[in-house]
Amino acid sequence: MSKKIMILPGDGIGPEIVEQAVAVLETVDKKFDLGLSFEQGLIGGAAIDAHGEPLTDAQLEAAGKCDAVLLGAVGGPKWDQLERHIRPEKGLLKIRSGLGLYANLRPAILYPQLAEASSLKPEVVSGLDILIVRELTGGIYFGEPRGIRTLENGEKQGFNTYVYSESEIERIARTAFEAARKRKGKLCSVDKANVLEVTVLWREVLDRLAPEYPDVELSHMYVDNAAMQLVRAPKQFDVVVTGNMFGDILSDAAAMLTGSIGMLPSASLNETGFGLYEPCHGSAPDIAGQGIANPLATILSAAMMLRYSLNLGEAADAIEAAVSKVLDQGLRTADIYTEGCKKVSTAEMGTAVTEALGYRR
Repeated sequence: MSKKIMILPGDGIGPEIVEQAVAVLETVDKKFDLGLSFEQGLIGGAAIDAHGEPLTDAQLEAAGKCDAVLLGAVGGPKWDQLERHIRPEKGLLKIRSGLGLYANLRPAILYPQLAEASSLKPEVVSGLDILIVRELTGGIYFGEPRGIRTLENGEKQGFNTYVYSESEIERIARTAFEAARKRKGKLCSVDKANVLEVTVLWREVLDRLAPEYPDVELSHMYVDNAAMQLVRAPKQFDVVVTGNMFGDILSDAAAMLTGSIGMLPSASLNETGFGLYEPCHGSAPDIAGQGIANPLATILSAAMMLRYSLNLGEAADAIEAAVSKVLDQGLRTADIYTEGCKKVSTAEMGTAVTEALGYRR
């Protein structure tokens, strides 16, 4: 059965890294006869340049008709002076909310070949394998009211609303519990229940659901302590579940434990299993067009897409094994390079992965 994938390269290094991921997908499509097809689209600054907005309604509708979405990155200084409601990042928020992509799964896995690339001691991070489950369509990023207003004394005041409903919390909590029972059976819920009432409710919902998952050990941690523990002893964590803002921050911190955010994929899923897949890093406009960006996070995001949304686990395994093989060969892009390895370009890394799959292009 044919599977259609919407390709949204975006801005900055997005087109370069997505090109390599698509080449890898085309390779596994041939190898395993998957029946994949691809449709190109626009998001972020590229969509603003073409249509005057970061994501058109027509593009959102087209993406929803596909089986999954592979996205590069959005944003850049070119569009920083635009009104906030039409900046590139608004395209990401629109596609997440428009397609109901409430569950963001961000694995932080340290490949043994890259232990020396981490900023922490190898003994602290060796064997690291964390999954952060971030709620993606609620919380302070979407709460109303919000804005900037002028007070009676003439002073400006910015305000945002941090809000979660019980059903939103339960939905992401169940996703995290299910993920934990497929791993080591440990779930840490991160909140700020000593200060924020919304996270008091968050903790209450997690505790209420816990008896339904007797095979999962639930713990709670305040977000400031969680940030410290990620640096002090990251291997204590298995699955971490938290809200939108805390997850945004903690997942990037966890990313750097692995040596480079350029290695980390992510999945954003809705209740049907449809997903948007993208690397955890941004558009890196400072290196765009130089051919030095690391495509592995995007390639691994494509593997996650095959596994989670398309139920093509064998092909996903093959991609992940190919990435590991390439690292074994000592090939490194600039962000993960260490002495004694071979520094390669974006395209060279992508080609190496396709060749590790048994194909030449």
